[in-house]
Formats: sequence, C-alpha cells, structure tokens
Amino acid sequence: MGDKGYNTNLAAEFYVLSVLHRLGLDASLTLGNKKSVDIAIIRGAGEAYTVDVKGLAGKTGWPIDNIPTGKKGHFLVFVSFLGKIDKPEVAPEAYVVPSTEMDLLAYDAPGGRRLLQFKTMRENATRFKDKWELLI
Repeated sequence: MGDKGYNTNLAAEFYVLSVLHRLGLDASLTLGNKKSVDIAIIRGAGEAYTVDVKGLAGKTGWPIDNIPTGKKGHFLVFVSFLGKIDKPEVAPEAYVVPSTEMDLLAYDAPGGRRLLQFKTMRENATRFKDKWELLI
C-alpha cells in the first residue's frame, strides 16, 4: 500500500472471526457505524456471547475509553499485529479477556485516556493469550 493506510480494526475483526469459525463456532460480524459489539457468537437457543475486537498495528496499547466492562457473556479480544501488519506471514498476538476482568487491567494515562498496555497483556499472557476456549 502506497499510503500505509491500514484498516487495523477491520483486519483484527476478520482475524478473530476466522479463528472462531476454525473452532466451529457460529459467529457473525455485526454491522453499523456506531456498533458497540463487533462479533456475536450464538451458542444455542437464547444463549449468545458478544465480542468487542480491538486492533493494534504496533506494540503500545489499546485505547479502551468506550468499552463496556463487567458484563457477563461479553468479551474483548485484543489483537496486536506486532508492528508487522504489512507482513501477512507474521501471525498477530491475540488476548481474550472477559469484560468482568477489564477494570483490573486498565491504565489511566495522563490526559484522561484509559488504556490497556501491550506490556500488561504480555505480563498476563498465561491468563489471556490465545484463550479462545473462553468463548466455546
């Protein structure tokens, strides 16, 4: 791409959707400009999980100002393309986090932004990295 205008969030959403389908889940992207849920997973009659996907081209941190926390059955998947989004042969890192655990991980940055730092996710990798089974 000449202008390096990557659509990081869209790439992250399709990556997560691909993994969920590889696991045999009935998952669908939600559509709309002002959506708060990126993917819906139908688990059975009257039972569904919702997923917000946050994409990161590099290794700094994800802004999380606008995410709902503390909702049972709602998850966040944080995807980092590790500074190599233009190299499809490099697999991204993904962290699956129940929204009920988000407040423990968040960082209030100077200037009022709320962030989830990449280093925090790496420090908690055994709990969240590639924990797709949380969605099954």
